[in-house]
Formats: sequence, structure tokens, C-alpha cells
Amino acid sequence: MNTADLGLPVDVPSTALFTDQYEFTMVQAALRAGTAGRRSVFEVFTRRLPEGRRYGVVAGTGRVLDAVENFRFDAGVLGFLRERGIVDEPTLEWLASYRFRGDIQGYPEGEVYFPGSPLLRVEGTFAECVLLETVILSILNHDSAIAAAASRMSAAAGGRRLIEMGARRTHELAAVASARAAYVGGFDSTSDLAAGFRYSIPTVGTSAHAFTLLHDSERDAFRAQVDSLGRSTTLLVDTYDVAEAVRTAVEIAGPGLGAVRIDSGDLLLVAHRVRQQLDELGARDTRITVTSDLDEYAIASLAAAPVDAYGVGTQLVTGSGHPTCSMVYKLVARARSGESGAPLEPVAKKSLGAKSSLGGRKWAARRLDADGVAEAEIVGLGAVPPELAGRQLLVELVRGGEIVGREPLDAARQRHIEARAGLPMSAIQLSRGEPVLPTEYV
Repeated sequence: MNTADLGLPVDVPSTALFTDQYEFTMVQAALRAGTAGRRSVFEVFTRRLPEGRRYGVVAGTGRVLDAVENFRFDAGVLGFLRERGIVDEPTLEWLASYRFRGDIQGYPEGEVYFPGSPLLRVEGTFAECVLLETVILSILNHDSAIAAAASRMSAAAGGRRLIEMGARRTHELAAVASARAAYVGGFDSTSDLAAGFRYSIPTVGTSAHAFTLLHDSERDAFRAQVDSLGRSTTLLVDTYDVAEAVRTAVEIAGPGLGAVRIDSGDLLLVAHRVRQQLDELGARDTRITVTSDLDEYAIASLAAAPVDAYGVGTQLVTGSGHPTCSMVYKLVARARSGESGAPLEPVAKKSLGAKSSLGGRKWAARRLDADGVAEAEIVGLGAVPPELAGRQLLVELVRGGEIVGREPLDAARQRHIEARAGLPMSAIQLSRGEPVLPTEYV
């Protein structure tokens, strides 16, 4: 089913205006100067990880491919550009037939990355590549930030289930992207139905405090929920008195009650008390889910608690304090002339401070130690050393304008599990530290 046909705000017919105006004015000037068709190479990378983070997570690649495919200029979009006087008529004529016909390589979704990693390489004419800058960065910066937070929470959870519950804490479209990125980073399900519809992510949800408050008593509310959803449902037990609610829940649902949810209080203490009470009532298989402004640190603090699942909202969809990855999209090489077959030459920004970049079309590989654990991210120009040939990180995503790198979301999720497991053990420590792998340039 094509969700765009349903008019739902989870797909858009064109991504052409998800960009900054200067991308268009650069194209206009380049067309006039005769340089728009010069072969160019752009790369996405970040100069640093968010403070204290030890690795990054690539997420949003699949959405980038959708955005590139849908970067089209229909009559309405062209009319807007003409009416605002953003570009001239020759540029509008060029845009009317725009299709990205270049190549894109990149780190596959779910892979980890480090400062300087060439996460995405976009090759084609200057004009067709530069137009994609903003939308690519918008997707990768957001989704990778969410996935990195999700990965840290997943590591802290130690195998316990994680539920993404942040839809009400962010923009409605960002909520869908956040649920997708969280799934890549290790979450098991989402409360957001649009994300479930769009990306087939498992969805969960039962009731809020309002449902309990609606009824004349907590017993009436629990009875209504069990009658409707069955004994395997999750009952929210902290609206009034937790101990009394647990007792009532087991009386109504029996020892086969699926789960109880705790959303307030001292979660460590309350979880222990609820577990003891459930066991005493014979509900030994009833699970405990905790929510309430959790982040990776709160999850880690509950490692010794008898908790079976965590529901995370605000901190997840805001990147747990780091809502962007500071990725940039830079021209690193361009043809010496506009002639077909002209050789590429490196170009780079030279500036004071920390905003300079390294020119040249790069490859990346990960070197392993004798035990098969990653020990360095290697970024280089020219030929790849034979010993690293089998460890290259970039894969083909777009060839000649055709998408060749689409994959199921579960493949990205599994890749992240494997990539994180291949890092040194210190990667999953929550204490502040430097990137767990150094980036070496050769």
C-alpha cells in the first residue's frame, strides 16, 4: 500500500523544497558560469561526536534514499519558485527535468561511526549534488542522534525490552522518524501507529491514567480493560495506591495477568515491592513495565530492579541531550574542468579554528585486533591496502540515479547489534569519554 495515496502525513510527494534557498541560488549562478555540470564529490561526516559519546550510529539511510528518489519539481513547486523570484527562468527550466543521476555510497544503516568517517559520498554534477545537501543532513542528523541515544539505552537495558513512547514530545512527523531510528538503535516496539503503519515496527499500548479516572473505581476500570483486551493486558497501577491496585489487578485478571505498569515514584523501590507482591499473589509470570522520564542513566540505575520492560519518551526523541550529530556535507573533490573525463582533484575548506576539512574522495575501513575486536577507523585516499580490502565500510546505495541499496529495516537493526558488539567493551560505558576508536588517516 502506498501511504501517500491515503493522504497521511507520513509521506510527501516531493522533497524538493526540504532545502535551503542558497542551494538554488548556487545552482543558478553555476548554470550561468558554465560550472554546474562539473563532476563533483560531496561527503557527509562529522568532525566530533557529541560530548562524552564514544560512538555514533548511522540511521536514516533508508529515508535518505526515499528523499533522493522523490526530489522532483512539479508545476506547484516550480510555480512557488517563480512567484517568489528565487531563481530565474533558465534555472526553472533546468529544475523541471531534474533527476539525480549520480552515484551514492555510504556506511550502511545501523553501522557505527567516528569523527571523520565518510558516512555518505554523493557523486555527480555539482548542480544535481548540491541540491541534496539540506535534506540529506536533515535526515541523517536527526535520525542518527535518536539512534545513538537508543543504542545507549539498549546497552543499559541489558536485554530487557524497550518501548518507544515519544510521539507526544516531538513534531508529529519527527515522531515517525524517531520511532524508526529508535528501532534501528535497539528498541523493540513503538506506541506510534503511524510508525507502525509506515515501517512495520511492532506497536504496543493499553491505557493511561485518564481511563482509570474515567471510571467510578479502579476496580471498574481494570474490569473494563480486562474484559476488552484480555488477561494478557498491561494494567496501570499507580493512579492511586500501588499496593491496592496490584491486589485488585490480580483479583480481576488472575495470576495470568500479562503485566503491570509503574509510571511514578521511586521506581527502584516500587518495582521491588510490586514484584514481591505479585509473587505472593501467585502472579509470578506477570511482567513489570516502568515508564516516567527515563534515559540511559535511569535505565542503568534500574539494572538490579525486577523490571521486564522500559518505556522511554522525551529523552529518546530529543537524542538524550544531543538532538543533532553536527554532520556536514562538504565538497571534497571536483573535476579539473567541465570536459567529460576530466580528472578529479581534491578541494577543501581552509579556515581558522576547527572547521577545516580534508579534501579528496575517501574510503573507510575498520581495523581489527588479533581477537577480532575493532581497534581503529581507517580513512584514506587512493588505493585501499590489501589487508583492509575486506573490511571496507562504504556500500553502494545509488548507481546512475537508480536506488540499489534498499533493505528491510530489520537488516539495519541487526547490523547495529553486530557492529556494537564488535567494539571494545568500553564503548557501552555511560561515563563520559573519548571516541572508543581513533580515526587514522592514510
